[in-house]
Amino acid sequence: MPVDTSDLDQLQSAYKAAVEEWIAAIRQEEDLVSVNHSVAEVDKWEAAHFKKMKCAAGFWS
Repeated sequence: MPVDTSDLDQLQSAYKAAVEEWIAAIRQEEDLVSVNHSVAEVDKWEAAHFKKMKCAAGFWS
């Protein structure tokens, strides 16, 4: 009898999408680390950090 893996496939797809979103957020934050830091740039850096953390929280929940 064939095993229905559609639920597992859906979970795997969602997992991969969450990981890719998290990686993109990490890279965005990393890009901001490499520039001279004005107050506005620090604000962008912090926003990227919080976005990364939000992605990580969603990933682990």
